[in-house]
Amino acid sequence: MPADMNDYFKKKQPNNSGGGNNQPPKRTMNNNSNGGGNGGSKSAPSWIFIALAIVAAFIFFKPFTIINSGEVGIKVHTGKFEEVPLKAGLKFYIPVLERIIIVNTRMRQIIYSNQDNALVGDNYNSRSTLGANNIEGGVKRSRAIPVLDKRGLTVNIDLAVQYRLRAESAPKTIEKWGASWEEKIINSKVREVVRDVIGQYAAEKLPEMRNEIATAIQTKVTQKVNALEDRPVVLASVELRNIVLPIKIREKIEQLQAEKQNVNIAEQQKERAKQEAQKNAEIARGEAERNRIVAQGQADKIRIEAEEQAKANSLISASLTTQLLQLEQIKTQAKFNEALKVNKDAQIFLTPGGAVPNIWVDAKAKEQRAISAQQ
Repeated sequence: MPADMNDYFKKKQPNNSGGGNNQPPKRTMNNNSNGGGNGGSKSAPSWIFIALAIVAAFIFFKPFTIINSGEVGIKVHTGKFEEVPLKAGLKFYIPVLERIIIVNTRMRQIIYSNQDNALVGDNYNSRSTLGANNIEGGVKRSRAIPVLDKRGLTVNIDLAVQYRLRAESAPKTIEKWGASWEEKIINSKVREVVRDVIGQYAAEKLPEMRNEIATAIQTKVTQKVNALEDRPVVLASVELRNIVLPIKIREKIEQLQAEKQNVNIAEQQKERAKQEAQKNAEIARGEAERNRIVAQGQADKIRIEAEEQAKANSLISASLTTQLLQLEQIKTQAKFNEALKVNKDAQIFLTPGGAVPNIWVDAKAKEQRAISAQQ
């Protein structure tokens, strides 16, 4: 066989070469090299197709998602929720076998009012996320809460409740309560508490007891929400915004308020009159007291002056002697003698009981009488 094969190749070589004996080996080597090169060029396109297929599959299945701040991700592996939530960032998962639910943990608000019933909230969207379609968090508007008062009258209560989903327990919360956890946790508890609290009061007493009612509602709602297992929700506030009473009750309350206002005005007028009378009485008492003090002062003055005059008279009387009186009489007589030197027409009269005459000078009167006689 080897000899025959050699003979066979030797016969074939002249036909393939068309030249000398040394060229066929080279030609054979060239053929081998060309064959290898053709094989490499045929395998290169297959790798490109594989890479393109992988990129297309990556884009089509999209095995990743982005979790924003204020959100957490819940990975669901073959229908089972993982207990540890995913934090913000780029997260990968295995399509078909896994998916990631994005949950919004920002502050939310439910407004119970009949003014606007539009719903602006966070729901599951097309990529199986919870709350990813509203980056600012949810604001849900619901109808006012109709409740019955103590006598069975219908009253509408307007509330504003602020809350947020607790991030660390979000997987358990969504697994247990589902996408409608707000309705099951917040809305049901709030309506239950409002009915219990308002049912204890009569409708006309509600405006007066507003602060007490608001405190009771917030306290009881907080207790009920916090009593849930794993505390799925953080309740920030429960604000009582308005109490809408029936029209007849409002009219009755307004009438009562008007009557109370009239009574208050009358009481104020009465109080002012009483205060004015008390003021006048105080003024009169003050004036009388002042007059009494003045009179007492005058009386005290007269009494003191009389006492002092009596003391003076007593001292003078005690100091008078016969010799002193004679001395004073001599002084007076000397003054009379001086007067007689000047007034020639002086009249002399005697003092009753006295031995020495007293002189009264009345020259002017005498001249007047002389002039009258001449006329």
